[in-house]
Amino acid sequence: MAADDEKSAQNHIQGLERGLAVLQAFTADHPSRTATELATATRLSRPVVRRILLTLQRLGYVATSEGRWTLTPRVLTIGHHYTATHALTELAQPYLMRLAEKTGESATLATLDGNEVVYIARVPVRRVLSVTVSPGTRAPAHATSLGRVLLAWEPDERVERLIAESGLPGLTRHTVTDPAQFREILGTVREQGWSMVISEREEGLLSLSAPVRDHHGRVVAAVASSTSTGRATPEGLREDVVPVLVDIAKDISAQIGSRTAGPPIA
Repeated sequence: MAADDEKSAQNHIQGLERGLAVLQAFTADHPSRTATELATATRLSRPVVRRILLTLQRLGYVATSEGRWTLTPRVLTIGHHYTATHALTELAQPYLMRLAEKTGESATLATLDGNEVVYIARVPVRRVLSVTVSPGTRAPAHATSLGRVLLAWEPDERVERLIAESGLPGLTRHTVTDPAQFREILGTVREQGWSMVISEREEGLLSLSAPVRDHHGRVVAAVASSTSTGRATPEGLREDVVPVLVDIAKDISAQIGSRTAGPPIA
């Protein structure tokens, strides 16, 4: 063996290589796989794949439901997935600008990471309250309209895990902290297709959100319009802003491959 080859072999970490192989086995055509399917795709034994999946789950990179595994938004922190994240942010930006122009309020795009929402794009119009939001900002999912939209279409066990791990801490006197009421709210969000949260993250903060879906119909992000109770009423937002917000969320979805049609913005 040549010296360079021997040095390369000594520096080779087989476990890391296998872990990356499992992550890369999730594709646009196969976003959800069983351990057996992953073993076949990676040519690794099922026990090895299971150990890798449990490790990745503990680190927050994969999640499981009914025997099937999927990637979580945390993989967006890995350089391999930067392009996809960047594309979503870039594609959404003109739609966020349109939302801000139509409503006169700030527009935000976020994804779910663990038990928090992560803001990945924002068009600020006015300072809403004392909440400072910029790309990379995190917020508790349970007390935000963005988080409720992102959780509403998650499997029940995912919601139960959030409740068990993080609880539903009261951030204001209005924050919903009862698990039964929280589950009921998520059901309402699923039925109506959008979420409204009033003074639950901060007193006077009023936020609306709607889901962004990929070409498989999965909710991969949420778009929000935020204002204050001093500038708007829930009734007025429901009548004037919800239709605009839902349409723009559908337009963003269409741009990333959803079958819901939407006109492109130049």
